[in-house]
Amino acid sequence: MIVRFSGEIGIKGEWTRRAHERLLLKNIKNTLTHYRVDYTEIVAKRGRIYIEADNVERLASRLPTIFGISSISPAKHTTSHIEEIAQTSIEMTSKETKNGSSFAVRCHRVGTHSYSSMDICRKTGEEILTKLRGKHLHVDLTDPQFTVNVEVRDADAYVFTQTIRCAGGFPVDSQRKVVCLLSGGIDSPVACWLAMKRGCPIVPVYFDNTPITDEATTAKAIETAKKLFEWSIGYSRRMYIIPHGQNLEIFAQKGPPKLTCILCKRMMYRIAERIATAEGAEGIVTGEAIGEQASQTIVNLRVLNEASKDYPIHRPLLGFDKIETEAIAKKIGTFEISTKKAKGCTAAPKQPATQAKLDVVKKAEDSLPIETMVETSVQAAKIMTL
Repeated sequence: MIVRFSGEIGIKGEWTRRAHERLLLKNIKNTLTHYRVDYTEIVAKRGRIYIEADNVERLASRLPTIFGISSISPAKHTTSHIEEIAQTSIEMTSKETKNGSSFAVRCHRVGTHSYSSMDICRKTGEEILTKLRGKHLHVDLTDPQFTVNVEVRDADAYVFTQTIRCAGGFPVDSQRKVVCLLSGGIDSPVACWLAMKRGCPIVPVYFDNTPITDEATTAKAIETAKKLFEWSIGYSRRMYIIPHGQNLEIFAQKGPPKLTCILCKRMMYRIAERIATAEGAEGIVTGEAIGEQASQTIVNLRVLNEASKDYPIHRPLLGFDKIETEAIAKKIGTFEISTKKAKGCTAAPKQPATQAKLDVVKKAEDSLPIETMVETSVQAAKIMTL
């Protein structure tokens, strides 16, 4: 299996690039060990990792979930002798093409050889046409139905016909961890995944609004966390569940009704800060997008930000629309989980504030035991290892 690094890794400075490549190699080994995928050898070279294995199908099922990989290709390994390359190409073409197909040969070469990349393409193409004349193949360099790809690296060569796109991004743990507010909905798991794609291990935090919501919502959040952790094998699988229903009832009963959602979310930020400190995290990630809900207008987001004193609030979905978010959710496997039926929050007011004023919000909080509520919630947190 040919493993290609994300393009962003390749443009980093030499020291950073090597560090990312070493980390990616570690993450690959952790993932293959976790899923008990056998391999004979892993060879890391500049810009590539080559994995020798008997069952490349199992490799192909696991490698796309590792951040830092742009694509993979099942390949046949041979020597860099031009005759060996041509013979291997003929064998693959014979098995994989239909009669009358058009084809092309592409070559990428690293190292010093007695031939050029064009020589490889020309020689291999001629041999395929000659040896497989019974299949009535023809060359089409513009839009071929079948492409034989040859990668020559020093004394080795790899012939492949398939390229599988992967997640890209940076290897997990190339950045510091973040606390992620994870609900049972569609948006927050996607925000978590995008943070992971940029190299951040995540610590999901779910706010359990029981009895205002039901157990099905909690189950959805736990299931989405498990799905997200499939993208970071070898790292912490710890999740926090915060009892938040009592806080929400206090806001609904004692606070101005139209500010219930604002007060609720500001409380979440305060609790998340405490967890971030305990976890040694560097920030808080949420699934908020401009205008997605009444509490997420650009004015309200500024009011929400003020509640977080020590950590930045990161919103990967800030400019996404719902269709874009759903497309990613489907790709990463969280959409079906998030769309399962569950009881929604019934504490939301009929006419929530969309242009909340910070002084009014702070005045409402002054009449509530905010610090006690935060402390009680943190002390009652349930920590799960999934």
